[in-house]
Amino acid sequence: MARPDLNLLITLDVLLEEGSVTRAGERLALSPSAMSRQLARLRRTTGDPLLVRAGRGLAPTPRAVELRDRVRTLVRDAEEVLRPVGELDLAGLHRSFTLRSTDGFVERFGPDLVAEAGRAAPGVRLRFVQKAKRDPGALRDGSVDLEIGVVERALPPDIASTALFTDRFVGVVRSTHPLHTGAVTTARYASARHVHVARRGLDEGLVDEAMRPTGHRRDIVTVVDGFGAAVALARTSDLVATVPERHTEILRRGMHSFALPFRTPEVTVSLLWHVRLQADPAHRWLRGRVLDVCLRAEPE
Repeated sequence: MARPDLNLLITLDVLLEEGSVTRAGERLALSPSAMSRQLARLRRTTGDPLLVRAGRGLAPTPRAVELRDRVRTLVRDAEEVLRPVGELDLAGLHRSFTLRSTDGFVERFGPDLVAEAGRAAPGVRLRFVQKAKRDPGALRDGSVDLEIGVVERALPPDIASTALFTDRFVGVVRSTHPLHTGAVTTARYASARHVHVARRGLDEGLVDEAMRPTGHRRDIVTVVDGFGAAVALARTSDLVATVPERHTEILRRGMHSFALPFRTPEVTVSLLWHVRLQADPAHRWLRGRVLDVCLRAEPE
């Protein structure tokens, strides 16, 4: 069955409203003859005369009267669908967003983000979930709206991103740890007992690769899957945790942090989302809030 020409709905709506081929043609910028041909097409399509001669004008048939309100609603709905998105009403916005990130990001930036979003859009709910693995599937299926993390390889074409900030690794120990006093050399750092953060089961990471040219290796005695767990262990033991500085600022309070005695690469933390949400006003607004919160937290 051939698909009907939906443009005929607009023609029918105007004809039923005007009750005149001439006036309907003027509204649609069509000549009387072209408008008459459109009416003939409508009659063939619907199997009904729709408008019939009544004195000097046209009168709707019962079928036309039956269709009038339905056609008007369909045309108005279509116009609403095709109209450009209007200004976002934050005060009336009711929506939940799921953000996937590390525990350190939530500790450091979550409170400001929740407060700012709540002031502007009290009907918005933010849900933070842990990053179990690097998988764009959750962004694709909509179970995650935004992801915060380090991009280690080229992203798929359907995943968009923007950089939030750069971070560097620092060492952190309890306040009574031997590394709290004196210069922290590569030899002293390496010979201490370390807790290593590895989400993918790797025995070494960026810090170990950066330290390799020095000829030293860390004495890793335990492995955890998150920076929060690493800091918690270092707080109550003689372990050294090596963690991103900005991510863990709040987690490290009350502890001694020190710069690493060898050159380590900085990492760029990015915000990721699926391209289908690129133009969504509410999603765009939330992306802006995340970026603003991170920019305001730039170190002096």
